[in-house]
Amino acid sequence: MADKAATLTYDNKSIELPVLEGSVGPEVIDIRKLYGQTGAFTYDPGYKSTASCESALTYIDGDEGVLLHRGYPIGQLAEHSSFMEVSYLLLNGELPSKQELDDFSYTISRHTMLHEQLMTFYRGFRRDAHPMAIMCGVVGALSAFYHDSTDISDPEQRKIASHRLIAKMPTIAAMAYKYAVGQPFLYPDNSLSYTGNFLRMTFGVPAEPYEVNPVVEKAMDRIFILHADHEQNASTSTVRLAGSSGANPFACIAAGIACLWGPAHGGANEAALNMLREIGTPDRIPHYIERAKDKNDPFRLMGFGHRVYKNYDPRATVMQKTVREVFESLKVTDPLFETALQLEELALNDPYFIEKKLFPNVDFYSGIILSAIGFPTTMFTALFALARTVGWVAQWNEMISDPGQVIGRPRQLYTGPTERDYVPLGQR
Repeated sequence: MADKAATLTYDNKSIELPVLEGSVGPEVIDIRKLYGQTGAFTYDPGYKSTASCESALTYIDGDEGVLLHRGYPIGQLAEHSSFMEVSYLLLNGELPSKQELDDFSYTISRHTMLHEQLMTFYRGFRRDAHPMAIMCGVVGALSAFYHDSTDISDPEQRKIASHRLIAKMPTIAAMAYKYAVGQPFLYPDNSLSYTGNFLRMTFGVPAEPYEVNPVVEKAMDRIFILHADHEQNASTSTVRLAGSSGANPFACIAAGIACLWGPAHGGANEAALNMLREIGTPDRIPHYIERAKDKNDPFRLMGFGHRVYKNYDPRATVMQKTVREVFESLKVTDPLFETALQLEELALNDPYFIEKKLFPNVDFYSGIILSAIGFPTTMFTALFALARTVGWVAQWNEMISDPGQVIGRPRQLYTGPTERDYVPLGQR
């Protein structure tokens, strides 16, 4: 029960609105009864000041550069944990014991295969189809193959569906890549880790053994951890909105993938890499820095600053270290990567960027790393979707388990014509 209240005066009438407090973060004014008491709605395009749900999964303080999963700082998780451990944490609320982690990892590994008929599904796409188009279609089609895990009222079926989605997403993404490059699909190898298995299915070929590079494996695992969940962003909100109607979990995740595909959401790391390609070589950096400062120039430094983080992106700190580890292990000599490192150094020390708090974000580093590993830019968002699936699934489970959950129904400020009579065609 709220102890505090806010008073709203509207049309010469005052009403009391409860003020809710979370475990951390800003207080929230509860306006659920506003329409019933006043006949008026609130207007908040983009929901920038509206809490659409109650959640115990992820907390972000953009001003302080804080990102917590179930209370654990993202930097600690990325440095010391694994993606499987973070997945368990997001799904279950606590870090697992060794036995719990082993059991969870074993369960996920036993769901990595795709139904054989889905192999033919891929061949219905053009070879140059975007991987995200393929993933939208294939993930949505899973509900046609796994009827035993679509009853959202059954906790056991929800659990099985969650495991299946997390387990099959690497296989789906790897097959999208293989189809694009004309190579045969590789079946999962359950003796490998979650991330190692994905790397093998993506870059391995049947004619020769594939040896997982431990540095690359660790880098990919960190990227997956850093993208696992990010509170109520556009794609997560889409998953929750789709789920509020009672849609099956595969359809909900497919909806999230479709939303993530937008360049303003999941395509930021691709945009950052394209910017680096435009700059080209380190000697051209000062010119582009000056262009970025010019308000009349359309050029912008992609991968710097963040809508949520007004301080340093805590995920970028981990990626900054990972870039150098990957470059050293793969002996990267591409001028593009040298340009990225020098651009980072200049921006971090330029008073203009410091004053504007335009620090490198996770997208600046992840795109560079993924490119160095060998992923084409078209796969970047697909990898984001792979990692974010666990967050979507955890958010969906939390929503379905909430007895107070109702179907989402945003209101609107109508600005169209008022009521008018129909005019027959011959009289217009």
